[in-house]
Amino acid sequence: MSLLGYEGTNLLDAFDSAGIHFLWHPALSETSGRPVIDLMIDIVSGKTKLDLLIVEGTPLLGPNGTGRYQMMGGSEKPMITWLIELAHKAKYCVAVGSCAAYGGIPMAGDERLEATGLQYQSRQIGGLLGEDYRSGSGLAVINIPGCAPHPDWIVETLSCLADESLSAQDFDPEGRPLAYFGHLAHHGCPRNEYYEFKASAAEDSDQGCLMENLGCKGTQALGDCNIRPWNGSGSCLQGGYSCIACTMPGFEDPGSPFLETAKIAGIPVGLPSDMPKAWFVALAALSKSATPQRVRENAHSDKIVHQPTRKKATN
Repeated sequence: MSLLGYEGTNLLDAFDSAGIHFLWHPALSETSGRPVIDLMIDIVSGKTKLDLLIVEGTPLLGPNGTGRYQMMGGSEKPMITWLIELAHKAKYCVAVGSCAAYGGIPMAGDERLEATGLQYQSRQIGGLLGEDYRSGSGLAVINIPGCAPHPDWIVETLSCLADESLSAQDFDPEGRPLAYFGHLAHHGCPRNEYYEFKASAAEDSDQGCLMENLGCKGTQALGDCNIRPWNGSGSCLQGGYSCIACTMPGFEDPGSPFLETAKIAGIPVGLPSDMPKAWFVALAALSKSATPQRVRENAHSDKIVHQPTRKKATN
């Protein structure tokens, strides 16, 4: 659904321009049933070339490692068997969404599904394909996480792969493209002025920063979510919803309610990823003492009640 929201141009025209031809996709292809199984058999046998294996959704190993909770319709083999066989034939292997990358929501709570990502199981490297897996290009699994990922992340990454313009140096240690995941969701956040002064929202409708009380993890989550508009404009934070770090492994099990900030002795547990706790406490106290009255009152309102102060014109 996210991919279908791509706005750069017509989605299929974008793929045509990049020289990308789908052998099969469950939503974009007409082919179904036995011809799909025959196609996969041809790929595994080497009869048909596979440049890109793109996986959406969580591979399931259950029950007891058999994978039979998730059978490929029309075949006698579990989906995980097909994925392993296809991955070893692909020039590039791409996990789209946090479920395929790290296991995602199916890993939360009940463990009977034995959910996993392609090369990670939550924060642990390994997953379905194993730590040492490399595709035909020599690259590990390319992860485009998010719940859901931005359509640009998908289309642009696939286009670059088709152009063979990406190398290992273009990805972070977890296999995410640095072009998008070299940023924090905090970058470009419309509430940054409130964050700077630690003028925090206390209720869902407040204009203030959502980090201190309402569970926002934008200072810890990787992604250019507030730099690159969604659906023409907007983002989770612009819509008043806290960042839940959906691009990060383990986001599905934060250890506390998503929209509440876990604290110890009044200090948020999830601090900015590269800031020592003592520095944060000191800077927060200083910032709060310097908060302009305008910012303080706006932070606890559901709309802007005080406009920025303007200097009077002088003769």
